[in-house]
Amino acid sequence: MLDKLFDRFKSEAPQESADTRLELAFAALLVEAARIDEDYSDAERAIIDGALKKRFGLADAEASALRDRAESEQEDASDIHRFTKIAKAMSREEKLELVEELWEIALSDGSRDPYEETLIRQICGLIYVDDQESGAARARVASRLGG
Repeated sequence: MLDKLFDRFKSEAPQESADTRLELAFAALLVEAARIDEDYSDAERAIIDGALKKRFGLADAEASALRDRAESEQEDASDIHRFTKIAKAMSREEKLELVEELWEIALSDGSRDPYEETLIRQICGLIYVDDQESGAARARVASRLGG
C-alpha cells in the first residue's frame, strides 16, 4: 500500500529536465564558491550572472532568476555532492569552463582565500578535474584579470 502511495507522489511531482538540473548545479557551485569566504559581493553576483548567460545562453532576467534559485538551493544543501554529482556528467570542456568560472570568483577580489582554494580543489576532485588542469585554469583567469 505504501508503495502505491509513493508511486502516486512520484508521478505527481514535476520532473525537471537534465538540462535544468545541470544549469542549477552549475549555478549552485558558483554560488558556493562566492559565499565560502562569507563575503558574497555584488561583483561576484555579476560574475555568476555573466557565466550563466554565456554558458546557457540566458537573458539577464533568466540568469538572475537562476542565480536566485541556486542561492536558495545552495543554502538548503547540506553539502556540495548533490551538485557535483550532476556536474560530473558534463563534458571535459564544460568541466574546465566551470573550474575557470570558480577561479574567476575566487580571484575577483584580488586575494587568494584558503577556503575558496580548498573548495575549488574539492569540487575538482569530485568532478574529475586534476590539479594540473585546475592550476592551468587558475593561471588563465589570473592572466585575464591582470594578476
